[in-house]
Amino acid sequence: MMEEIRNIDQAKEFIFSTAYKGSVLGLERIQDLLFRIGSPQNQLKFIHVAGTNGKGSTAAMLSSVLVEAGFRVGLFTSPYIDCFTEMIQINHIPLDDNGLIALANKIRPHLSLMVDKPTEFEIITSLAFLHFFRQDCDIVVLEVGMGGRLDSTNVIDAPEVAVITNIGMDHMEFLGNTIEKIAAEKAGIIKSGAACVCYPQKESVEDVIRQKCQEQGVQAVFLKEADIEIAKRYTISLFGHHQLLNACVAISTIYALQERGWNVPKEALQQGLAKTKWAGRFEILRKNPDFIIDGAHNSQSIDAAASTLQMLYPNKKITFIIGVLADKDYEYIIKTLLPLAKDFIAVTPDNPRALLSNVLAEYIHCQGGNAEDCKSIEKGVEQALTIAEKDGVICAIGSLYLIGEVRKNLL
Repeated sequence: MMEEIRNIDQAKEFIFSTAYKGSVLGLERIQDLLFRIGSPQNQLKFIHVAGTNGKGSTAAMLSSVLVEAGFRVGLFTSPYIDCFTEMIQINHIPLDDNGLIALANKIRPHLSLMVDKPTEFEIITSLAFLHFFRQDCDIVVLEVGMGGRLDSTNVIDAPEVAVITNIGMDHMEFLGNTIEKIAAEKAGIIKSGAACVCYPQKESVEDVIRQKCQEQGVQAVFLKEADIEIAKRYTISLFGHHQLLNACVAISTIYALQERGWNVPKEALQQGLAKTKWAGRFEILRKNPDFIIDGAHNSQSIDAAASTLQMLYPNKKITFIIGVLADKDYEYIIKTLLPLAKDFIAVTPDNPRALLSNVLAEYIHCQGGNAEDCKSIEKGVEQALTIAEKDGVICAIGSLYLIGEVRKNLL
């Protein structure tokens, strides 16, 4: 008989036991596992959110609004910033350790019988579905992990609304080497019976999504830049032009839900947008000096972060704590941040794919920047606080793996 999981360390060991498989797209493994545990996802309603940038922020806004409307709301996002269980929340409360242990004990015997073991993310997705079902969620805001068509979250039937956020070039080794191929993968969450809301996209991307909607007989709302005026009627708690556009997507998604019979009062929309919190996305952690963390790590998100910094601090140079993964376009990241920078402090994120800090610092030097190599994130934070003047600005940026560690060190 299989020994019971008794503590959180054992539960995590079980969940991470297939991490060696890495990212393996496909639905067969999770379909098998979910069938074995009773297909809890089939008893739930969903808003499904795919895209390259803005998925998490948009999902957080939607969750906040729906909680204000009085619903019991599941929220599934990835990756985490502070603690693993924040990926699985109900009404802003992360799954607790005892809950995770109980779910792991429920799933492990079934997984042990499977020949083709699920990936780590598929196990986590299954845990989330089971938790939301057991806790009687009215609706779940479900963020895609990667892509859409073959992502483990796409095992669900038609959602209430399929949401497509900003699409750009990322995960090309899995999703394709053109933005149109990537868009086709993201559009895989659009299913007959759903509504669809789409962030402003370049024309060729929008064409791909329109075609998918037509194939599925789905009515879609395609937002334009001019629709940003919709968001300006509300208090939006998240900073940046791009967050106003993400808010437009969230607002239009709520409108789509209302048309499908969901009772979301205007006051809930107002309060939910104003109260939204989303860790690590242009989050100002302290003042004097201002200390910002932002998980931007690709060209679109770096552009958005740079634009927001220029808007908020037009006459100041920034001290950047920067760490990146080696497979990201760090050349573009440095090129974009250099005009804003006073100093760079290079660190190595806690990830096997991280670019070593000394390599990054040397690259910054070669591009004409002032960079210091710090061997640890803790030392990087200390050094930034030392060299930034009291009225200065510090921004930790380049990887979600970096900012989680910076956040822990600072708070």
